[in-house]
Amino acid sequence: MTETTMTLAEIEDLAREALEGAGASLDNAASVARSTKLAERDGIRSHGLLYVPIYAEHVACGKVDGRAEPTVEQTRPGAIRVDARSGFAHPAIDAGWGAFTDSVRDCGVAAMTVHNSYNCGVLGHHAERLAEQGLLGMCFTHAPASIAPVGGSKPVIGTNPFAVAVPDGDGGAAIVIDQSASVIAKSEIMLRARAGDPIEPHWALDDQGRPTTDAALALKGSMAPSGGYKGFGVGLMVEILASCLAGAVSSRDASPFSGTAGGPPRTGQCFIGFDPGAFVGAGFTGNINALVDAIDDQDEARLPGARRKANRERIEREGAVVEAALIERIREYCPS
Repeated sequence: MTETTMTLAEIEDLAREALEGAGASLDNAASVARSTKLAERDGIRSHGLLYVPIYAEHVACGKVDGRAEPTVEQTRPGAIRVDARSGFAHPAIDAGWGAFTDSVRDCGVAAMTVHNSYNCGVLGHHAERLAEQGLLGMCFTHAPASIAPVGGSKPVIGTNPFAVAVPDGDGGAAIVIDQSASVIAKSEIMLRARAGDPIEPHWALDDQGRPTTDAALALKGSMAPSGGYKGFGVGLMVEILASCLAGAVSSRDASPFSGTAGGPPRTGQCFIGFDPGAFVGAGFTGNINALVDAIDDQDEARLPGARRKANRERIEREGAVVEAALIERIREYCPS
């Protein structure tokens, strides 16, 4: 396998050029390309360049409207509603972001929902974006159904991740929690399936409800919920916020994020922001620092988000290692 090292700027440029070449507008392509760069920066390969050929294919076939112009509606002082209009989630989130964060500061707490949307990339990055603005962020996104209820056999919710990011008082994030309702992200199983590699036996079930190590069979069956019924409960909470509250299509009716069948997924997201100053004032940072210290002071303990932070520091310095074959696949979409 031939690999090469790319700078983060090169990664962003390549992603943007491919998406524009597939038919996306400059603004939409740029928004998704920034997300791609951030995923590679943090070592989250499953949401980085690996996803660009899928994004480009979906623009080209019409599963995503690459030229969509999102609309933003402020229905109440603390409520923002965005229609992604079957386009990418990233530019829709960007479109409502200013009104959303202004509302958080004005009201102390505010929420933004997005519907008629699509995969929003690494959910934790949106939460971290709030933390970098001094706000406590909670984010939710649902996905096409892949998890059956405990005791059932038919998937009704997606991997449905949630993310929380906490400001550190210095323009960064002290804690970033980003996890899905499943034992592992579905994208990781897709990655194994493409490579022909086995998965761990506790990751998924086949279409008969039996544990499997075959990634291809897992994709035809059901993802295993993390923590059994507790994980399913977390996913159900996300479904309520990101689908039902947002007015998006349900996970069970959404078309897959992979492949060209089914038309636009029209999924949704929900973002909730808190301004700590409206509640506990300057004491919030001290409370968070004490909590972080209580974790960091334990030799074998790892603060949520620490691995990403370590990857970030290394990759910003050394660049990201990318398979040459993947680069060539992406370049097929770039203008000649």
